Amino acid sequence: MKRWWAMVAVAALGLVVGNGAEAGTYKAEYTNSLVVGPVGPWGEAAARFANTVKERSGGKINIKNYFAGQLFAGKQTNEFLLLRQGVADFAFGSTINWSPQIKELNLFALPFFVGDYKSVDAMEQGEAGKRLFNLVVEKGGVPLCWGENGFREVTNSKRAVRKPEDLAGLKIRVVGSPIFVDTFKALGANPVSMNWAEAQTAFQQGTVDGQENPVVSVITPSKLWQSQKHITLWRYAIDPLIVAISKQTWDGFAATDQELIRKAAQEACDWQKKGARAGLADSSDAIENLKKNGMEVTVPSSADLEAFKTKTKPVYDKWVTEVGADLVKLAEQDKAKAR
Repeated sequence: MKRWWAMVAVAALGLVVGNGAEAGTYKAEYTNSLVVGPVGPWGEAAARFANTVKERSGGKINIKNYFAGQLFAGKQTNEFLLLRQGVADFAFGSTINWSPQIKELNLFALPFFVGDYKSVDAMEQGEAGKRLFNLVVEKGGVPLCWGENGFREVTNSKRAVRKPEDLAGLKIRVVGSPIFVDTFKALGANPVSMNWAEAQTAFQQGTVDGQENPVVSVITPSKLWQSQKHITLWRYAIDPLIVAISKQTWDGFAATDQELIRKAAQEACDWQKKGARAGLADSSDAIENLKKNGMEVTVPSSADLEAFKTKTKPVYDKWVTEVGADLVKLAEQDKAKAR
């Protein structure tokens, strides 16, 4: 089946039909923004993308990756603004970080809504994904493909977390998006928003007890077992990535180069998503690696997860209104088709 998102940037709202067929002089360097460093599937995929584009364009299109938030100076929720303004030509961005500008992207952060890989794939490839890509277009970006940071698991240095009461009073670092603050407050924790570099120092110093992030993309490369002994695998939210290009930059490329970029992006996304799920979707190797490095792994039962869902139901209801009930309904329909 032909992937709809391979063409969505052209079709969506008629806004992305580039005028670059008669493109003139290209820039000597194009910027690509990432919140993460070069290690791990996310950062490595960006490097592969830049290399592929340079090679296939005969050196004409040079993309420089600005890792670890260099372009947005630690304010990761500003990344989409930079893309829209053309300060960042490209971005390998988290839907979480872009949600302040596109609130509908909070769909994936609704507590305990997605649950499994089949569901997220169905949402991205289905009507919900189309709607979200259209919104990116409306806001001034050209979405090229879906990547993935992964399901977000909670770790801490104090105790095992199997039920909501276990989170009571724990100081948990969360990203700077209100839905995450709401979720952890509902569970009795003390959520603290800070950038990732500051958070890692806080973990080592013991001033912050824990955090929530994906295993392969963040927990493992960051070696969080050095400060976090406990991890709970609860898949309470997922963090898809969107690889996108500024509309201004897109329109400066000739049509043949637009197609070259789109194809290279899709190849990078396919590779990146597979890497983000390695040892999780196909085996338990990633979890066994955590255990080997001293982490104690807790897997909540179905009854345990229901208790978490019950506690966060008011957050879910509040944010369905923010995201849009119609979009949530589309996502539910997409998930149902995948079952």
